[in-house]
Amino acid sequence: WLNRFMILRLLGIIYAVAFLVAINEIIPLIGSDGLTPVNIFLKQVSDALGSKNAGFMHLPSFFWFNHSDTALLTVSWIGFVLSCVVVAGYANAPLLTILWFLYMSIVHAGQEWYGYGWEIQLLETGFLAIFLCPLLDMRPFPKRPPPFPIIVLFRWLIFRIMMGSGLIKIRGDEIWRNGTALYYHFETQPLPGPLSRWFHFLPHAILKTGVWFNFLAELVAPLFVFWPRAARHVAGVVIVLFQITIILSGNLSFLNWLTIVPALACFDDGFWSKILPRGLVNKAEAANQNAIPSRPMVTTAWIVTAIVAMLSIQPALNLLSPRQLMNTSFDPLELVNTYGAFGTVGKERLNVIFEGTMDDHPGDSANWKPYIYRGLPVLLDRKPPQIAPYQLHLDWQMWFAAMDSPTDYPWTYNLVWKLLHNNKNALSLFKENPFGDKPPKYVRAVLYRYSFSKPGNPKGLWWNRESIGVWIPALSVEDTTLVNYLRGQGWVH
Repeated sequence: WLNRFMILRLLGIIYAVAFLVAINEIIPLIGSDGLTPVNIFLKQVSDALGSKNAGFMHLPSFFWFNHSDTALLTVSWIGFVLSCVVVAGYANAPLLTILWFLYMSIVHAGQEWYGYGWEIQLLETGFLAIFLCPLLDMRPFPKRPPPFPIIVLFRWLIFRIMMGSGLIKIRGDEIWRNGTALYYHFETQPLPGPLSRWFHFLPHAILKTGVWFNFLAELVAPLFVFWPRAARHVAGVVIVLFQITIILSGNLSFLNWLTIVPALACFDDGFWSKILPRGLVNKAEAANQNAIPSRPMVTTAWIVTAIVAMLSIQPALNLLSPRQLMNTSFDPLELVNTYGAFGTVGKERLNVIFEGTMDDHPGDSANWKPYIYRGLPVLLDRKPPQIAPYQLHLDWQMWFAAMDSPTDYPWTYNLVWKLLHNNKNALSLFKENPFGDKPPKYVRAVLYRYSFSKPGNPKGLWWNRESIGVWIPALSVEDTTLVNYLRGQGWVH
């Protein structure tokens, strides 16, 4: 009873954060005037598959029926409000089904912005949570007990998440195998947090120990999630503590918070009764004493278990494969997926900074002013902010883009075009606009190499950096090559 209560409350918080992110960013990203408009994407999918119906079967989403900006925001707001209801303690199967489908609609329309492993992980977690609840009773402690098969499926989920992450590291990068990965990770991770520099400058012996703790949590602890309660509790504690460590050391969106959800299934009411307030424990005990099992609920749980078992064949084989895939789904509803994180760790931090100038001549001597990201480092004296569990989609994509070229991320040209027009939606993705009401004459993107400054340095800097070169050359609204390219993509008319 307390297990279900804790799982649903934390899941509700994560859903609320995810929908709040969509409220703030879905229009600038995939709206009608977004960086990658959803109407263009859906048309490409339907053309490739032959029809909208085929597109819906391949990528189920409400937005096949209506993808206006109003529809995008309405779905996001409904999801946020319903998530808050779950956080408040009220949930049943229909409510969680609605949340699951609404968020699936966003993920399937979100293109590369929603292509991260935690998005499908939230969908799989949300799907299982539907069957923890009664059909109608929304009370925090309803009369129907949580079906045990669903608890086991949550344990199967945390097993795959952790084992997948551990195996991809062992197979993926020598610096994981030799124990030196954390010499670099805290500095080069996508969005460092306030404590990342402190972690980075820890003694190497401690950082090597951190790698072995990583493997303890990802490769050893999962083996015990199906064991009797003592071993299972220890495994759950190790996994949760590992996730908390990652939360403290960086900004990995809601990934680690979400990973804690299925890990809670390692515990039971006996464990929670020693931690939670007595009043809450008494309510759970009273509900347990008055419980009335539901045969349809139990039958449904076993049917879901059978479906998940069948869909688990490919993910399980993937875990055993030397060509392991991570963060991949094998079915259109993302019911059973493969997971993994940081199979390789970069040894240097590259950042692309967008810059604008009001000067007539856009050479290196011009007065270039940077657009400040909300999370990625730009100013050398600015402390990395705490962002997670919130997600900054532009910042994450630009972290990946810095390791490739703008041709691999063509929407960056659309972003330049919007910055040249002071587009308010695009500017909302940044923390600061250096040009006020008047747009710049030229915008460019420059590639820099960043590294942490040592704590206590005389200038009080958080970062050092050196320029590597121009990533996107200076462009203006009169650049015909840019205009023609954007027209060819359907981004301007």
